[in-house]
Amino acid sequence: MRRSKLESYEDILGTLVKKPITMDDIAYETNMDCNSLRKRLDHLMKYSLVEERVSNKKTLYAITERGVAVLKTLNFQKYLAMVADTIRAMDEAAHAIPIISKGESKEK
Repeated sequence: MRRSKLESYEDILGTLVKKPITMDDIAYETNMDCNSLRKRLDHLMKYSLVEERVSNKKTLYAITERGVAVLKTLNFQKYLAMVADTIRAMDEAAHAIPIISKGESKEK
């Protein structure tokens, strides 16, 4: 299944939370080709969510504080969606129990 752009951005930010790494390492961790990754990184840098750092002649990419805040927000939204799904399932189950109970009492 193909990832959305948002999911790609989340994967990149999630990878960079651990430590600053090279583009090759990000590509490996996120399973993205370098061309797509370059576009995503440029976009993230445009909005100051990721920054480039040059260290020992290597270009490393690091998440910014703003990027961490965005990642936390996205993760919290996923959590809320999961909670909403759980509540919806529990509500459906609660509505089904009286129906099942009525059916059992008629059989007796």
